[in-house]
Amino acid sequence: MIKFQDIRVGDFLIADNDGDKLPGEVTNLNHDEKQVCVDTGVQEFWFELDQLSPIPLNEEQLMNLKFTKQENEDGSVKYMKGAFRILLPIKSDFSKMEIWYRDERRIIGNWISVHQLQNHFYEMTKVHLNEEAF
Repeated sequence: MIKFQDIRVGDFLIADNDGDKLPGEVTNLNHDEKQVCVDTGVQEFWFELDQLSPIPLNEEQLMNLKFTKQENEDGSVKYMKGAFRILLPIKSDFSKMEIWYRDERRIIGNWISVHQLQNHFYEMTKVHLNEEAF
């Protein structure tokens, strides 16, 4: 389950509305009730935490976020968006990565989801990571 304190406006999550699971963007947060408003493109609705799940980070999601891909001779893969970089030492293994923006580097040694990448991106760049960022 996702922790409420890890969710930010603009994050992408999967919302479960009576078994209908749709990806959407967080548009508002109710801190008192710990509810999250998500726009799924069909409707904007308030969800409880147990109705939300993360979107696994993979190449398809990075392409949706408009990253570009560079395959390196050593078998590693670099994804780029502006000056922000993600390096996978092993192609298609998103369990270990290095991310950096300008002079700040972070080593991530476990699987993360799209909203966690969005939060790292924002903390490092002060810009929200969505399709239009940069």
